[in-house]
Amino acid sequence: MNLHQFRFVQEAARRNLNLTEAAKALHTSQPGVSKAIIELEEELGIDIFARHGKRLKRITEPGQHVLKSIELILREVNNLKRIGEQYSSQDSGTLSIATTHTQARYVLPEKVAQLRTAFPKVNVSLHQGAPDQVARMLIDDVAEIGIATESLSNYTELVTLPCYEWQHVLVLPTDHPLAQKERVTLEDVAAEPLITYHPSFTGRTKIDQAFEARKLEPRISLEAIDSDVIKTYVRLGLGIGIAAEMAVTDVVEDMEKNGSRGGLVVRPAGYLFGQNVTRVAFKRSAYLRNFVFTFAELLSNRLNRALIAKAMEGHVNDYEL
Repeated sequence: MNLHQFRFVQEAARRNLNLTEAAKALHTSQPGVSKAIIELEEELGIDIFARHGKRLKRITEPGQHVLKSIELILREVNNLKRIGEQYSSQDSGTLSIATTHTQARYVLPEKVAQLRTAFPKVNVSLHQGAPDQVARMLIDDVAEIGIATESLSNYTELVTLPCYEWQHVLVLPTDHPLAQKERVTLEDVAAEPLITYHPSFTGRTKIDQAFEARKLEPRISLEAIDSDVIKTYVRLGLGIGIAAEMAVTDVVEDMEKNGSRGGLVVRPAGYLFGQNVTRVAFKRSAYLRNFVFTFAELLSNRLNRALIAKAMEGHVNDYEL
């Protein structure tokens, strides 16, 4: 048996038993994948996959155990590679980050710049996606560190730690009646056409839960994954915006500089929608290089190398932060 066979079996399972797709992902031929899997099954004396003709139909019970072992073996192979990279070149390599658009656009630029100052030979590869995609990129070893607000803590394959808290804000045209109101209520917001995030992004779950708890049906006129899009459509008068506070610093600065002439105003909405927690995540049992620890420490003063190492061993909880 060999690592190629292990990778072929794992990729076949990932690709819903489609050997053509598995072969394409691994840059090889479909007959080669099929042959390698059969050879491994013959060597083990079991069927990893049940078949109908030449098609794989399902993973067998012993096959499930084989897949778990393969996952452990390939994870440790990746760790061996990282250990080699760590000690052969202490201050160079590539840091792969998986994150959402909001984090990539508004939170990470300064942190990435600080990392590059500390490790000028380290390249950064930034992968953007929905929170569930961020989690999957970590699990599939596409990225070493993930940052997102939604979903990450739902995956047992990941170790996650709270990074920082933030709140939503209302983004309003300066001449909007709610901009003049001292304290806006949830009922006030529900009565307006709303421009906010797609349901899987940037704390949208908290927004929906707040309306549901009050038995209110919000009038969502536009959903987006990009906070700049939200601000643009508010300026056009299509509704009022609900955005992440870190995405409106330009509006706040404009307010401070130009007052009501700035076009938009921002009102804190944490009392309406609650606080959100952005989390940092790593694949469980992964080997983390020095600059991965450093980048995590740059993300939040709550995080340090000792705490992260302890969490990776399964000995830390959120309440310890």
